Amino acid sequence: MTDAEQAVPVLQLRDATLAFDERVLWEGLNLDVQPGDFITVIGANGSGKSSLLKAILGMRKLTAGEIRLGGQPVRRGDSRIGYIPQQRLIPRGTPMRGRDLVSMGIDGHRWGMRITGRPAARARVAAAIESVGASSFAAQPVGMLSGGEQQRLRTAQALVSDPVLLLCDEPLSSLDLNYQQSVANLIAQQCRDRGTPVLFVTHDINPVLPFTDRVLYLAAGRHLLGSPDEILRSEVLSDLYQTPVEVTRVGDQVIVIGAPEHHEPHHLEVRS
Repeated sequence: MTDAEQAVPVLQLRDATLAFDERVLWEGLNLDVQPGDFITVIGANGSGKSSLLKAILGMRKLTAGEIRLGGQPVRRGDSRIGYIPQQRLIPRGTPMRGRDLVSMGIDGHRWGMRITGRPAARARVAAAIESVGASSFAAQPVGMLSGGEQQRLRTAQALVSDPVLLLCDEPLSSLDLNYQQSVANLIAQQCRDRGTPVLFVTHDINPVLPFTDRVLYLAAGRHLLGSPDEILRSEVLSDLYQTPVEVTRVGDQVIVIGAPEHHEPHHLEVRS
């Protein structure tokens, strides 16, 4: 890799704005994501956290500004991006096996069909499964697995293509505390080892606080970006929400009191 290539951030957002009609989710967002970064995205419901990931995935067009991956405009279906969606249990009657779910990270929706006869691809799938500690249940129907086991396989699916960027959309929701910590540790370990940067959307920062380099806090059409110690402070969040917010620490846990649960977007200013 040349010095010029190394100088280009993995992901760049420049003056990025996303609005629906006149309702602004966020605007003027500038972000550089470098290899190995772990950025946690938090904020009220409806503040545009998941919409940010969809914009990076090329599934949602910005109202203004630009997003670049490796110096090039983002496009839908870019295999260089790994994506772990929100946890949704797969129905019990689903016949797909765990390894088939992981193989979709290489062959899309064609489960195991194109992997058959491709030793290199099968080896990559097996290695990804082993890396997330799922070898013991990878041959079972995914519908018979627990939520934590399914999420381990989804993590393997996102990593099997060796992505340059990993997007995680509340992957810990609906998991018990043990599985939350297990999956969080897994994502952080795998991506630190590979140098793959992570954007991790969550409603609770505590499971990933030890891994978080920067926090992107979205609220009321505004945003804040900085280290956890810079952002998770009473005066900072009170200014962001324009209402009293108290941030306290109990041991290694952060508790935010008074932050509105729902996002109140403002109107988009027409720019000349």
